[in-house]
Amino acid sequence: MTLRAALLAMLLSLAPWLSAADGVPKQIHLVSEEWLDYTNADGSGVAWDVLRKVFEPAGVKVVIQSAPYSRALGLVKRGEADAWVGSYKEETPDNLYPRWHFDVDHIYALGLASKPIPTADTVGQYRLVWVRGYAFGSYLANVHDAREVQRREGILPMLEHDRVDFYIDAQTEVDYVLGQTSQPERFRRTHVVDLPLYLAFARNDQGKALRDLFDKRMAELVRSGELKAIFKQWQQPYPFRADSKPH
Repeated sequence: MTLRAALLAMLLSLAPWLSAADGVPKQIHLVSEEWLDYTNADGSGVAWDVLRKVFEPAGVKVVIQSAPYSRALGLVKRGEADAWVGSYKEETPDNLYPRWHFDVDHIYALGLASKPIPTADTVGQYRLVWVRGYAFGSYLANVHDAREVQRREGILPMLEHDRVDFYIDAQTEVDYVLGQTSQPERFRRTHVVDLPLYLAFARNDQGKALRDLFDKRMAELVRSGELKAIFKQWQQPYPFRADSKPH
């Protein structure tokens, strides 16, 4: 192969990724845990629709992948994906974080109805459990006794046998766990905090370009209100006002 042919082949191999105009990749590989009607494996869900609205009108095709939360973090850290979906602010030092969030997570504590009602200030005093990879200890006040589990299926027995006081998770996941019991009246869920949700980008030049594009597009979409229709379609609360600012 001649040098000219080799250079041409190299440029063609980069073509799907790089925009000649501004260096922004033409594709973004997003990975997320599968959350029902939020990041469904088939590409449907409110988060996927929002993120396509952010990137695709700017010429960046969204490619999705479903993976458990901890695996999603690893894929981005190793540069095998561009960003993972649903991070809390500065959740890990390995990622680049945008200024703008794209949604808000409503965090609940699930426990026996006989337990005291926790608040944002008091929930850290109790024995807590959450799924491995979710860093709730960094976002709740004064947590002193917490453990992680691999999956949600064993949560109810832990609560029923008083091995922990409260299970901490987003509203959808708490409802999923609560749906596993034939006696939901034995349990109570309590809202404790709202946490903005972010894309956590790979710490490289491609991740930086995509992060900057994300911030630019989110500022435009929040001002225009174009995202409202997506949240309405999925019957989810709209997390912005026209004058909202980045957190």
